[in-house]
Amino acid sequence: MSKSTKIAVIEAECEKFPFVYRSPLKFGGRVVKDVTVFRTTVTLEDKGKKKTAFGMGEMTLGSAWAWPSKLLTPEQVLRTVIALAERIVQSVTELEPAAHPLFLSQQLKAIAKSKAEELAIAMKLQEPIPDLAIALAFSSVDIALHDAYGRLHNANCFDCLTPDHIGSDLSHWLGPDFVGKHFSDSVLPKPASTLALYHLVGSLDPLSAADLNKPVGDGLPETLEEWIRTQHLSHLKVKLTGQDLDADVGRLVEIERIAMRVAPTRTWSYSMDFNEACDNEDYVIDFLERIDRLAREAIAKLHYIEQPMGRDLRARKEVTMHRVSRLKPVVIDESLTDLDAFMFAKQQGYSGIAIKACKGISDSLLFAAAAKHYGLKCYVQDLTCIGASFLTSASLASRIVGMTAVEGNGRQYCPAGNKDWESLYRPMFKVLGGVVPTELLGGVGLGFAWPRNMLSKKYASFAQG
Repeated sequence: MSKSTKIAVIEAECEKFPFVYRSPLKFGGRVVKDVTVFRTTVTLEDKGKKKTAFGMGEMTLGSAWAWPSKLLTPEQVLRTVIALAERIVQSVTELEPAAHPLFLSQQLKAIAKSKAEELAIAMKLQEPIPDLAIALAFSSVDIALHDAYGRLHNANCFDCLTPDHIGSDLSHWLGPDFVGKHFSDSVLPKPASTLALYHLVGSLDPLSAADLNKPVGDGLPETLEEWIRTQHLSHLKVKLTGQDLDADVGRLVEIERIAMRVAPTRTWSYSMDFNEACDNEDYVIDFLERIDRLAREAIAKLHYIEQPMGRDLRARKEVTMHRVSRLKPVVIDESLTDLDAFMFAKQQGYSGIAIKACKGISDSLLFAAAAKHYGLKCYVQDLTCIGASFLTSASLASRIVGMTAVEGNGRQYCPAGNKDWESLYRPMFKVLGGVVPTELLGGVGLGFAWPRNMLSKKYASFAQG
């Protein structure tokens, strides 16, 4: 397809599906017990050839992460995010035809922002809908657009990030520093064959049998020790309080003890997630110094620290991460909503970013390109993604240059959302050897087919098996 070819969205529809967690997940002082998955299906038309293709995107609506409101209940927040997502889907056919989903996404982001403002007024909300919640509501549409574009070309959507398809360099989105720059620097020509799986250790998760008060009894591992033994894990993401230094240090020391008891010769990687709760840089430095004294071997295994401070970095400009980043990489997650936030975080001493499919494929790709150009580290993380949302996240991670691991905790907290997918992609959900075989995700569209029993007759072309 030539650069001048335009694509248009001619139809869009959405559905939502609730799932209950097998065990609660606690992070940042919040406890989550269920999730709603939002699915969007779009139809793209090649205006020149009058050819059409479907695309489908799913995302878990982790509203506790995207909008931790102090004024609205979690139920009100979720209802609002769903209502916004539905309004965004309704507006997608209004987009001007463009050459590539990246251009459509840019248009749709502006519409989504406007819809969020309208909805906040219509629902008489006590606060505006934050940018992160808007990105979450928008993400399934953006994912579906990339899926449809790949299917329109009978190609993987990540193979469609070339100048021939896009018709522009990255300066259109990322500014003059990117004149003549393309995705070839940051996107691999084929999926990585495997990625290590980052396993989440939530604040309520039992570490060993001594911590297990109420067994779930569903046959899956019940403790961190069992997960490590059963799935041969090597990468652990640890949720910490950011407020109780004794508890945080003790938690990591115990995790290190268990890891060494189970697999003392394994090459371990830990990441620490403070979920914005630290008051200042000193807390993180004190944490590292105490770990160094009490469990020195764990320090070398600690690969990065995630989002220690509140997501609005400009609210406390005097608090930087320059001292921490000299010790360990420190990355933003909740703070990463646009390029201005990216550049400000870099100025404040942050050394990396976390990208997520729940912020959209388009922005994730662009942020990854920016990170590569500016020499920042990049990691792909999760939102307790299940089913298609996890495969989308893994597919994205498998194409980012330098990525060695992907987070995937849906199998821990909400395996019911993966059940229908196990017939086609069992190794992605029933982990062996601590890795997921992302080489399975090289197909058309987002890289994977859908189980036939999940689709209506209208969308049978998505199915396999």
